[in-house]
Amino acid sequence: MEKFAGRVVLLWGWRRAAVAFAAGAFAVLAQAPFDFFAACFVSFPLLVWLLDGATPEGKPGRLRRLSPAFFTGWWFGFGYFLAGLWWIGNALLVEAEQFAWALPLAVVVLPALLAVFYGLACIIARLFWSPDLGRIAALAVGFGIAEWLRAVVLTGFPWNAIGYAAMPVPIFMQPVAIIGLYGVNAVAVFVFAMPALLGGRGDRIKGLIAAVVIIGVAAGFGTWRLSLPGPDDARRVPVRIVQPSIDQSGKWDTARRDENFATQLGLSAGDPANEVQMPELIVWPETSVPFFFTERPDALAAIGEMLGEGQTLLAGAVRVEEGAGGASRFYNSILAIDHTGEVIGAADKVRLVPFGEYLPLEELLGSLGLRRLVTAPGTFSAGSARRLLNVSDGLKILPMICYEIIFPGALGDSVNAGAEVIVNVTNDAWYGNTPGPYQHFRQAQVRAVEAGLPLIRAANNGVSAIVDARGRVVDAFDLNVVGSLDAVVAIEQHPFSPYRKHAFPGLLLLFTIIACIKHLLSKARSN
Repeated sequence: MEKFAGRVVLLWGWRRAAVAFAAGAFAVLAQAPFDFFAACFVSFPLLVWLLDGATPEGKPGRLRRLSPAFFTGWWFGFGYFLAGLWWIGNALLVEAEQFAWALPLAVVVLPALLAVFYGLACIIARLFWSPDLGRIAALAVGFGIAEWLRAVVLTGFPWNAIGYAAMPVPIFMQPVAIIGLYGVNAVAVFVFAMPALLGGRGDRIKGLIAAVVIIGVAAGFGTWRLSLPGPDDARRVPVRIVQPSIDQSGKWDTARRDENFATQLGLSAGDPANEVQMPELIVWPETSVPFFFTERPDALAAIGEMLGEGQTLLAGAVRVEEGAGGASRFYNSILAIDHTGEVIGAADKVRLVPFGEYLPLEELLGSLGLRRLVTAPGTFSAGSARRLLNVSDGLKILPMICYEIIFPGALGDSVNAGAEVIVNVTNDAWYGNTPGPYQHFRQAQVRAVEAGLPLIRAANNGVSAIVDARGRVVDAFDLNVVGSLDAVVAIEQHPFSPYRKHAFPGLLLLFTIIACIKHLLSKARSN
């Protein structure tokens, strides 16, 4: 192993870039739907050895001294995001005659921009680099900070955070309830990079012990938490999820809107299968209503006729609000409709998708011929605040629309306000039969564990599912299934630790102390 590591360290130029790119791309196999987490035990040691050799020639200035580390991390990130997000281009092919020209922007430019965060991670790590365990801790600090920044900078896009690679099954998801995803990101990199110590002679035993202890504690905690019985008095709510699997190219076709609406009405009606009680709650996917209710009151009447007494429909719809001077505002919303056909509640999407639901710098970019991807009468407006929906005898629902569910920590205030169940509606038909829908579902699954709440997820074309408060899938529909999924949701809460907000800074501080001590000892020895 030492000989192989030495050869990697000595790589330079295009060979270094190629290996970094390949290592990043290989790491994507640890994400859903592949869940081959062992890939990261290869990719991150390679990154460590590449950074060992990321030193400039001569006596450069401070910026040039760090540039080899940045570009090594950037190539790693470019491979990771290119291999992990290529499927975004599928959305541009739905209306290829209008958007195919933008494929390079989505498939190449976006990964190139996201790779900057991993370049920054490697710069941070190199500041405290040492030839032993210290550099592993430094890399954990760098990636911990970079993944946090990726979630907050320019509205954020924390898709496929490294931490998800360490949580392929519910047993290993449980620590997210204690240290949050940001904490898991840092710990995951620390463990994944540990085999790099096999390429040298320092701290091998210490590193092996640290990795085994961390994995053992995570597995032990997860096993214990999953073994805890639910409360005997937990409320049980029968739910029906409708997955119509309507092809995206025909979803907004005016000639097919009534047919699509009737399909969903038909899937919502009827007796449940497997002796499940009649559903109290029926959930349709994101933008499942293909017209404005203000223009089609007959549609509300049809929903009222379909629903039985005591039943509530949660439907994704575009909500229109008339403003001053006749100007209208449009919202991507979840509407709650009772058996009388009356809208009894609404929640608007707070985090909109840039270039999908709105166009940043609209006047400037619009003049260049750019426009948003989602068809709508106007630019969507963001909801002013996240609101709970009170339905079905006071059940408090936390609504999350589409990719809102991928943002770690976004649920905390709502959970504190008394939310009892998460409802996530989405339309992943944009991405076809690619890894995208599975990656999206995995992030929603982990969010349920993070919030300690059960999850009801309705997708136009998979993955629709019921997930309990500890991340276990109760039942699910895969891609391309057309039908209604009946299940009972146990309303149980597993409140997250009140100290979780301190876990990520605490872990960063711990890893920074380790990295600094090792760095200083290394400098002292070299002098």
